[in-house]
Formats: sequence, structure tokens, C-alpha cells
Amino acid sequence: MKRSEDSLDAEHVFKLLHDDGRSLGERRRLVILMELFASLPEPPGASRLFSRYGGFRQAFLEACRGHDGEKLEERFLELYAHLHMHEAPYTRSERRQIDATGGYWSHAGGLSPILKAGRWIRPNTRSVDLGAGNGLQALLMQKLNPHAHNCQIEISSAMVEIGRSLQKWLEIPEDGVEWRVDDVLETPLGGWDFVYLYRPVRPEGPGREFYRRLVHALEEEPGEVVIFSIADCLGEFLPPGFNRFYSDGHLTCYRKPGD
Repeated sequence: MKRSEDSLDAEHVFKLLHDDGRSLGERRRLVILMELFASLPEPPGASRLFSRYGGFRQAFLEACRGHDGEKLEERFLELYAHLHMHEAPYTRSERRQIDATGGYWSHAGGLSPILKAGRWIRPNTRSVDLGAGNGLQALLMQKLNPHAHNCQIEISSAMVEIGRSLQKWLEIPEDGVEWRVDDVLETPLGGWDFVYLYRPVRPEGPGREFYRRLVHALEEEPGEVVIFSIADCLGEFLPPGFNRFYSDGHLTCYRKPGD
């Protein structure tokens, strides 16, 4: 794939972010992510799907050459959120289903899960994003830390097609990602040891059964299981064997040690 000639000074960018409150490892991971975005060409279907990509990208690159770390992070978040697609192309029936179950319409979960995941993703990891949208977050986790299998479960077929194009854009091997067009309330659960979810359904009615099924499937895993939960609705269903090791009010993380 042809790459853009734009690049950034990683050392300069790292220094700009020196007081961002992150650990050294997470800051390095953020710089790597910024280097990736600076090097990538225009994504497929940019004029139709990502109409503001060029402007956001240019503002990000200018901030990389500046002297304001806070501005740099703001410009990068704008570019990232645009690619994640807040205004997702759900059909009427898909929107009705999401509204009925209390899920979110592909809201971006932010950079924190991507930056923190590296510590927990290993080459043999089998990860899943439940309610993936266009899958950008899990794709970036796969790009930064290639692992055995990533499953993306999303009700919108249009979003899955966009996700497939982003997978090619990021040059992630086809067999590295499984795309599943399905409702999380109905799809088979299990076979994963790293789980990412952004409140795919409300924890009431049919949603309670979903969370119970998910917990049961994760309890059956013989090895370590790590869960990254945004706007956490899963915690109340987890038994004592799942230990909460991080929470900032937005992202909550759990771990079940291996047998």
C-alpha cells in the first residue's frame, strides 16, 4: 500500500505529552498510534464516509509540529472519533433494536482501552468486541498487538462492511479478524479470553440474560480472562473470582486468573 509522505517526530511528540498523566508505557503506545495515523493514506470511501478526514488529519499533523501537548491530544482525538463514526449508518430496524435493548449507537470508547490493552494482549489471545460498530478500536488493538483471533460482533451489516475496509486500510491480515453480523442477545458467546464491551444492552429484561450468559461463558474459560467494560453494566453479574483491577468511572477492567 502506498504510504503518505507525512511523518512526525516521535521524540518531539513524546516530550509534548510528558505531563498527560499516563504511564510511560501508555504514552509510548499513544505515540506509536499517532505515528501510524500520520503514515496512513486516506481511508477507503473517505469522501462519502469520512468527509472531514482531511481537515482533521491536517490539524493533527500541525499540532504534532507545535508545542502544545493538550492541543495535540485534542486534535488526535477529533481524528480518531471521526474515523470511529459517531453517526453510524444503522437501518431503521437496527436502530429500533438498539433503542429497545438500551445499547449505544457506536459511540467511541476513547483511547484509554487501546492504550491499556497492550499489557493484557498476547500472541495467543482470542479477543472480542461485543457491539463493535465499525470495529476501529479492536482493529487498532490487533494492529498494535497482533494476536491469534479477534471477533467483531455488530448488528449493522453496513458498519461491518466499513470495518472490513478499515481492516484492509490498516493492513491487518484477513484471517486475523472474524466479522459477525449478529445481535448480541442472540449470538453464541464464548471462546474468548479478552473481552471489550461498551454497554451493548441495558442490564434489564433480555439484557440480564445476555450478561448472565456472557459471565457463564467466561467462567468456562480455563485460562486467564480479562474484561474491559465501558459504562460498566457487567460488574454486577460477575462472581467473586473476577477481580476488578482498574476503574476511572468510564473504563472498568476485570481479571479472572487462570486455573
